[in-house]
Amino acid sequence: MSIKNALAASVSMLAVFAVFAVSAPTFAQADLDALYEAAKAEGQLTTIALPHSWCNYGGVIEGFKAKYPGITINELNPDAGSADELEAVRANIGNTGPQAPDVLDIGLAFGPQAKDEGLLQAYKVSTWDEIPDDAKDADGFWYGDYYGVLAFGINKDIITGDDPQTWADLMKDEYANSVALAGDPRTANNAILSVYAAGLSTGADAATGAQAGLEYFKALNDKGNFVPVDAEAAAIAQGTTPIAINWDYNLLAARDNLNGNPPIDVVVPSDGVVAGVYVQAISAHAPHPNAAKLWMEYLYSDEGQLGWLEGYCHPIRFNAMAEAGVLPDDLMAKLPAAENYAKAVFPTIEEQNANKTTITTGWDTTVGASIQ
Repeated sequence: MSIKNALAASVSMLAVFAVFAVSAPTFAQADLDALYEAAKAEGQLTTIALPHSWCNYGGVIEGFKAKYPGITINELNPDAGSADELEAVRANIGNTGPQAPDVLDIGLAFGPQAKDEGLLQAYKVSTWDEIPDDAKDADGFWYGDYYGVLAFGINKDIITGDDPQTWADLMKDEYANSVALAGDPRTANNAILSVYAAGLSTGADAATGAQAGLEYFKALNDKGNFVPVDAEAAAIAQGTTPIAINWDYNLLAARDNLNGNPPIDVVVPSDGVVAGVYVQAISAHAPHPNAAKLWMEYLYSDEGQLGWLEGYCHPIRFNAMAEAGVLPDDLMAKLPAAENYAKAVFPTIEEQNANKTTITTGWDTTVGASIQ
C-alpha cells in the first residue's frame, strides 16, 4: 500500500511534504503523485555538471520538465568534473540558495568517497531491483545510471590520413600536436580513466595501469603529440584538439551535432578498451530533497533510461529493458558495432579508487602538462 493511499484521507499537503523530506529511503512506501506534489511545493531542482550534449542530458532535462511542470531546473556549471561536484556540496553546506546542488552525476570512484564523507543521502528508486548489484551502494547512497567506453573522436578536416586504431597509434608522427583529453586528469573522471586505459594498452595490469598511463602521457607530451587543452566539442570542431579522447557517447553526439562540419570519425580502439559507469546521488544537504527524489525516479524509469540511450549511453537498466522488449529498434541501430565493445573492461571501485589516487597525485610530477 502506498503512502499516498494511507495518508490521503487524513493529512494535508504540508504533512505530505514533511513525510517525504524525512522518510526512509524506500520508494515502496511512497506514491509518485504525492512525491510530485511535494516536489512542486519546493518548486526547484538544482543540478550540476550536466552539459546538454552529454548523454542527451538536454533531452532528458526537457523530458522531465514536460512530465513534471511547476519545477524549475537550476543548472550549475555544466562543464564541472566529479571532484568539482563534491566541492560544490561541501562549499554549500547550510546554504539553501541557488548554488547548492540537489543531485550529483559523478564517476563511480567518487560515489564511495562522497558517502564516506557524509555528503550523500540514501534513496532507493522504484526500479532499484533492476540496477545490477555491482553498480550500486547496497544502502542506496549512490547507484549507476549509464556507461560507455573511451574512444577517439577525430576531426577529418585536420586528420586527413588513416584514423588511429590503437593507443600506440597516437604516438605516430602524423598526429603531432593533435591528441587531447576531454577534461583534467587531476579532477575529471573521464580523463582519469583515459590515462588508465592508455596504461592498460601497454600491457600493464589493473594494479600498474595508472602509473603506466602516466608514463604513456609523459611520452606523448614529450613527443609533442599531446595538446593540453580540454577537448570539448568546440575545440574538436575548431581544430584545436583534432583527436579527442572521450566517452563514446559524447563523441557520437558531437559527430551528430556538427553534422559534417567538420566530419568526425569515432573509433573505439582495439586495445585498452575501458568502460566507465557514472552514478547518481542526492546531496545530504539538498535544499529540494523531494524534487531530487522525483528526478531520480524519472531518470530510472523507462522514459529516462531511453533518453540516455538516445544520447548513445548504455542505461544501467539496459539488460532488464532488453529482456522486457522495450528497447526501440531505431535506437539500437544507431549504436556502434559491438566488436571492440566486447573487449571492454569495467574497473572495480577499488581499482578506480587506487587509479584515481595515483593519477591525480602523479599527473603534475610525471606528465607536467596543465590542462587549459
